Amino acid sequence: MAYVVAEPCIKCKYTDCVEVCPVNCFYEGPNFLVIHPDECIDCGACEPVCPTKAIFPESDLPEKWNEYKALNADLSTKWPVISEKKEPLPEAEQFKDKEGKRSMLDLSGQK
Repeated sequence: MAYVVAEPCIKCKYTDCVEVCPVNCFYEGPNFLVIHPDECIDCGACEPVCPTKAIFPESDLPEKWNEYKALNADLSTKWPVISEKKEPLPEAEQFKDKEGKRSMLDLSGQK
């Protein structure tokens, strides 16, 4: 079982999770991060440090965000790995608590 990044990360992209990940299983898109399910060691270090509460164990992912399992698996093979903390997106605070951001997910930036 792996962890999954869900909708709350969209347009925020805080990277506190990347900083604590011992195996570098995060991948970076233009406005979203994903976890590679085959690389995640299920340590759970990322979940408590996420400012938007966007990271869930796969088994606890809210049903409304079920599609993010497949999105994480797919996009982690297309986006570059991120292994160091960066500044969040400039609009992160504005979008941190916003719901219904799926349509804002930017799928470009594929390697």
